[in-house]
Amino acid sequence: MTTADAPFSLLPDDDVRRIVAERAQTLDLAGKRVLLIVPDDTRTCPIGLMIGALNDAIGPAVTSLDVLIALGTHQPMSLERIYRHLGIDAAYHQAKLPKTRFLNHAWNDPARLKTVGTIPSLTLRELSAGCLDGAIDVKVNSVIFDYDHLIIVGPTFPHEVVGFSGGNKYFFPGIAGPEIIDMFHWLGALITNRRVIGTHYTPVRAVVDHCAAMIDLPKHCFSLVVTKAGLHGIYFGTPEQAYDQAARHSAQVHIKHMPQPFHTVISVCPEMYPELWTAGKCMYKLEPIVAQGGTLVIHGPHLAEVSKTHGHWIEQVGYHVLPYFTSQFEKFRHVPWGVLAHSTHVKGTGRYEGGVEVPDVNVTLATALSPEACRKINLGYRDPGSINLDDYRGREAEGVLVVERAGEVLYRLESDLPVSE
Repeated sequence: MTTADAPFSLLPDDDVRRIVAERAQTLDLAGKRVLLIVPDDTRTCPIGLMIGALNDAIGPAVTSLDVLIALGTHQPMSLERIYRHLGIDAAYHQAKLPKTRFLNHAWNDPARLKTVGTIPSLTLRELSAGCLDGAIDVKVNSVIFDYDHLIIVGPTFPHEVVGFSGGNKYFFPGIAGPEIIDMFHWLGALITNRRVIGTHYTPVRAVVDHCAAMIDLPKHCFSLVVTKAGLHGIYFGTPEQAYDQAARHSAQVHIKHMPQPFHTVISVCPEMYPELWTAGKCMYKLEPIVAQGGTLVIHGPHLAEVSKTHGHWIEQVGYHVLPYFTSQFEKFRHVPWGVLAHSTHVKGTGRYEGGVEVPDVNVTLATALSPEACRKINLGYRDPGSINLDDYRGREAEGVLVVERAGEVLYRLESDLPVSE
């Protein structure tokens, strides 16, 4: 593993395999049915390396070593897409992973969900720091109960809803039912991205951990700290233990502090975000450094869709600041809370007074979405062909910033640092 004084050093593949083998072999898994819970391809992660290392370490001893993709509400992955995600092919699967099936989470199929408990109204009020109340059923993918041991394998990044991703977040909302997914996201929206993102422990994390305790199965986690350069850290333990260590490392690697805000930020969207539902991360990670009234451009010529799953809802309500919804909530109560949360996260903070909406950041799309589509969802439009990124690079002193491959590194102002830091 990396050490605290070398957060950016990289782990060679051989070291990764050794660490995984050492940790996995501490578990009593002989003859057990093991399920790995992993992210989809909208996260940077050497998931193929990790699955291969786990198969080498415990594959011969277990009766099954299946993989469940923690999609949340993302689109199911075809087997071909899963192979690309892992960097393997069908021949490798058959020869090297004979005990492995790949499964997609189905968040909206009641037949594939099981209620594991209920959060009483008073408990939810306490966990959410008073933001929410009302009892809520906690549902999770029922397939996990076909296994003897669950192992989460996935990265930890600053996250707009929970503070940092990783750990029990792979259960909730990763393989959860719609009720808890909507509540999870709406709670984060009420607190706001600016206050939540990059915070080690939040009310949303408290809810997630509370729900995970209802899953009465042995659970462990490999929590990873990853950049496009490679793997910087592996942390193993219970989901809570692994998350705690990885989030501290992630704060060193994935948070960049800037001396001043920028009036124009060009957020370059990587192709792993094929729709605005995930490309919104290009706003979340940069909102803290956009000057009041400034502009953030999500630049992604490949991005041609708002959301396959939720697009019809977003087209109905559009993107708005939080007070737009909270001041007239009865009008939007029928809309899934997760959609409302996504709307406010992409639009950012702002005011809604006297029927007039004033966002703090002007969010503009330079994508394959048409001017009409952008107007319909209440976002700005730029022709992506009119933007030469070289014209904007190197102009930080003028208040202009280009962020390549946005969406995973959080940008904050130095003035936002707590005094203790």
